[in-house]
Amino acid sequence: MRKVPLASAIAVVVVGLAGAGSFAAVSQASVPSPAKSQTLVFNVVFSPLQQIAANNVRNPAFPVALGDEIVEHDQLFSQGQHVGDDVFSCVVVSLPPGPILANCTGIVRLPGGTIGFQTTATAGPEPKQLVVTGGTGTYRNVGGDGTLVEFGPVHGKMTLRLLSLVARGGGA
Repeated sequence: MRKVPLASAIAVVVVGLAGAGSFAAVSQASVPSPAKSQTLVFNVVFSPLQQIAANNVRNPAFPVALGDEIVEHDQLFSQGQHVGDDVFSCVVVSLPPGPILANCTGIVRLPGGTIGFQTTATAGPEPKQLVVTGGTGTYRNVGGDGTLVEFGPVHGKMTLRLLSLVARGGGA
């Protein structure tokens, strides 16, 4: 578990990856084609997360304050090969007496394009539910969901279930 409980939850939210996974081969063609419906599974190596104290009003009983931000840049692997990375940031939006809660956004960078996602983070090891909000390149017009599981402060597993979405009217 990370030294800062919320940071741990947030890190898990973003990119967890472990175990053999399926990583769709990405074409490096100059004109990317839309992604097909697919599942991507990554092993993740979390970077040391950085907490940015954005709120000068601090409660010494809590490691974070409303508005604080957690940022991270993690490495993604599939079948032992480095396949990309992710960047994410989370803003703390709720403190006790309820659970510590953060709003997180992230980008997965792969050779054929990027995949954007969002989630909420709470402290604890529970899998984080991700919503895929879109992408670029090969991943243009995707949506879907996923999970991020943390296996400790350094390793995790991220699974993204991508659906190829077509714009209304049949156009791309």
